[in-house]
Parts: sequence; structure tokens; C-alpha cells
Amino acid sequence: MKKVINDIEYEVVENVKDCFDQQEVQEKLNDVDYFNDFDYILGDYAYDKLRLKGFYNKNNKKVNDINNYDRIKDYIDNYCSYGCRYFILKKVSK
Repeated sequence: MKKVINDIEYEVVENVKDCFDQQEVQEKLNDVDYFNDFDYILGDYAYDKLRLKGFYNKNNKKVNDINNYDRIKDYIDNYCSYGCRYFILKKVSK
């Protein structure tokens, strides 16, 4: 399913426990361009608060160990609450 947020098209590639809420993500990203460069955005819920983390493809020149998409499952396992609700957005290339 594709969504447009801040004039950028994303595809929802994972939506664990059906938690993706476009309006909530839009409000969180409103007037913030920090996440515009990332290839993926992980949104997870801790204490009913949405947290966002950006990731890059491994071939992106800005990638490093902590934001490499190949390690997103490790990040979820180690930095997100056990069994949490989360979603992953992938930026759609134009």
C-alpha cells in the first residue's frame, strides 16, 4: 500500500499489528525534513508513543552500521519493546 507523506511517496512494507496511522505519522513529520533522505522509516510504539528511526539501503553513501536497513531486525529486537507494534515505510523512487 502506497502513501504520500510530506510530498514523498512511501510504500508500507510491514505493518505489524495494523498500527500504521498516516495522520499520526504526518503530524510527527510535519515541518521536519530530517527523515527525507532516508530510504526507510521504522515507526514503533513505546508506551503508546510513536518513535521514528531512519535507515538506508546498504548501497547508499550515507549508510553506516546503526542505520543499515539490512540490520533493521536487529534494531527491532534490541531497541524496541518486545512484541511492540511497528511499521516500516520504504521510500518509492521517482
